[in-house]
Formats: sequence, structure tokens, C-alpha cells
Amino acid sequence: MESMIGHGRDAISMIVDPGSFVENRVGTAQIPEDYGPGAVVGTASLNGRPITILANDAQAVNPRFPVVYFGVIGMEEAYKMASAVYESILADRDKPVGEKRPLLLIVDTPGNGPGKVEEIFGMNKSTGAYQLALAEARKVGHAVIAMVIGRAISGAFLCHGLQADHILALPKEYGTMIHVMPLTSISRITKMDIERLEELSQESPVFAAGVDFFYRLGGVEEIVSSPKDMRDALARHMELVETLKREGRYEQTGPWSRGLLGAERGGRTTRPEVLRRMAEEFAVVSSAYLA
Repeated sequence: MESMIGHGRDAISMIVDPGSFVENRVGTAQIPEDYGPGAVVGTASLNGRPITILANDAQAVNPRFPVVYFGVIGMEEAYKMASAVYESILADRDKPVGEKRPLLLIVDTPGNGPGKVEEIFGMNKSTGAYQLALAEARKVGHAVIAMVIGRAISGAFLCHGLQADHILALPKEYGTMIHVMPLTSISRITKMDIERLEELSQESPVFAAGVDFFYRLGGVEEIVSSPKDMRDALARHMELVETLKREGRYEQTGPWSRGLLGAERGGRTTRPEVLRRMAEEFAVVSSAYLA
């Protein structure tokens, strides 16, 4: 099976209606084409409906920031994606839930790669702005769906993927890789032996990497069997998320829904008990703080 890593633009063509993608145009806004070249944003249609596209271009290099290449989300890329999200919200602000354009995130990123300049300017502010934009889009009724076609790693996945209502992914046979932090980094931070972490990764999906582990955690709503099935799967999930939001079942969308799924699939067995105990303890003391 051929890997989809580095084929973000190809994925757009495979998913949207033929010839419908207009790059750097969202609503009435025209985004400068030389800004954040590692990010691909624009408007397309899926089964005749307008959607906003946000993707990585692993073939692009940002000449102003040498560490931004191969799908890395840099400072400009994050601000560019955030701008496209806010323009989508603005364009559909008067439409009811169910008629607002869905946002499709095509994910293939090895992470963030801030150099010294980006750190000084505030790389964290740009990625935070993108996360906030997607969260606001979700809460005002846009369906936000992420499709992992390659790598979904570290802080870049945090802003470009994990804020979605539903996350879909191709199976590992296509080279798909999802993880928040490698075991070597976890070892440095926690001071735990790498051997012990490797043992834990076999028992608990929290420590492990891969599409199957994230599926157990509820982090992936559905594993799409092949690239040719992405279009139909995305259309189905866009419709499902819109139905859930119209019915007011927001707990079944976004980050909260992944906790529920993880519990159902046996990947988050402790979470429900922790929430129950927290609710009990809060109920005991809440009267002292709430009028």
C-alpha cells in the first residue's frame, strides 16, 4: 500500500468535488498566497456543499523560517489557518446550525518546529490562536472534521486535529502515525526508565503510539479503510456531527466525546471513576462558593 505521507494536496483532490477547490479564498477574504506556504487553506465543495479546507503541504518550505518544512506547522502557518477559520465563522454567522459550512482538516504533520525567531515572536500564541479558532467554530455550530492521512504528532496535532468534532484516520498500513510524545521524551520528563515505559505501552494506550491505540482511547472516531473511502466517510461524519449539534447533543462531539468513546472501548477505564469522585467532592464544598 502506498503511503499518503506528503500528499496533502492529493488528498484534497480525492475528497472534494472535482475542480471546486479555490485556494486562499474563504468567504470574502483573500489570504496572501506567499504567507505560511506550509499551510493550504481555501474553499471547496463536497457533494455540492461549501466547505473550508485546512491542510498541510509537506512539499512546501517557508523561506522566512528554515525549520518549517515537510508539513511542520510554523508560526505563519498557524496564524494562516486561524484566519481561515475565523473567516468561515464570519461568512456564516447568520446561518443556523446545520447550514454553516463544515471545516475539513487534512492532517499530515510531524509537529511544530519553532526556531529562535519564532520562539521570540511567540510561536505558542499562533498555535494557541488556531486551537481557539477551531474551538469557537465548533461551539457556534460548524462541523469540524479531521482526516489523518499521514503523521499527527505533538503540538501541531494539538492545534491541527485534536480540536475537531470527529477525527478519522487511515490505517497504519498507509504509514499513518499518531502520537503526542515519543517514549524517549516521556522518559526525560518523568524520569522513568525507557524499559518501564515500553512495558507500559503494551498495557496502556496512553503511553503508546499509533492509530489503533488512539482508536482505543477514543481519539479516533473511525479508521477509514483506504484513501478512496475518505470522501464518503467525511461526508457521513459531517452530516452526523451536524445532526448531533442540531439536537443539542454537543457532548457527543469534540474533545469531550473522545473521553466517552475511550471509556466504551476500554482505553480509558479510570476516567469515569475520577469524574465521579470529583463531582462528589465538588458537591460537598460547592455551597461555600456558589450563591
